[in-house]
Amino acid sequence: MSILTLPAHFDGNRICLDEPFGLQPNTNLIVTILPRQEPDNEHRDWLRLSSQKLEDAYGKNEPEYSSNLLKEVNPNYEAR
Repeated sequence: MSILTLPAHFDGNRICLDEPFGLQPNTNLIVTILPRQEPDNEHRDWLRLSSQKLEDAYGKNEPEYSSNLLKEVNPNYEAR
């Protein structure tokens, strides 16, 4: 068998493959522990900004808009 790399994780008790793979009993394995990757500050800032803007757009104070405000009706839209 050729060398393969399979994604896996440790669930607190045992190492679990992330995708099914048929291993034969007594197959030799090498386990590499990867460092936990924390999101960088820029990525975290973008996530925070996105979250804030979604809250602004869909907040409790967002008014309900009636269909009378439409300038052009989309003929492919099915009213709900």
